[in-house]
Amino acid sequence: MINKTLELLDQRRSHRAYKKTPLTDEQIDALVYAGISSPSANNHQPWHFTVVKNQELLNEINQEACNNVMRLPEASRNARFVDPDFHIFYHAPAVIFISAINQPGKKLDCGIAVQSIAIAAQSLGLGSVILGLPNFAFQGDKKEAFEKALHFPNNYEFAIAIAVGHPDDEKDAPVRDYQKISFVD
Repeated sequence: MINKTLELLDQRRSHRAYKKTPLTDEQIDALVYAGISSPSANNHQPWHFTVVKNQELLNEINQEACNNVMRLPEASRNARFVDPDFHIFYHAPAVIFISAINQPGKKLDCGIAVQSIAIAAQSLGLGSVILGLPNFAFQGDKKEAFEKALHFPNNYEFAIAIAVGHPDDEKDAPVRDYQKISFVD
């Protein structure tokens, strides 16, 4: 590879199994620092980061998300949501929720921040998986309770999350589809 950053981008995988080993405070600080150091449109920094290690809260959010997904007409095609062993956070020791100001375009900035966290996790020898599924936990009756428990500021809403931990799975590199690239001279 040309440099360490490109190497980290190439090596990063979406891990869906984690060891129970907790993250250190230094690791968590580094991950959050990567998030808040991310670029945003006009440097508005429209995000709030909530680090959750409380497995009971994560289990509640998981259950609500799965319940709400199963109410969708197309949910019957995906049995994983009724599998008692399935967990949207994959039992990671820490999950970072990113909430955003409820304005158009602000969640895009949060997507940039979560990628920064994923690359930082890789650089620390950790695994991660970026998560959109928790959004379903905020689609039902428990929305406000979860927003309060996660310390979302007023007028902020769930944008994206990332589970982080010591990976307990091996992942091969996905096929890189160069057909999805165009050059205009």
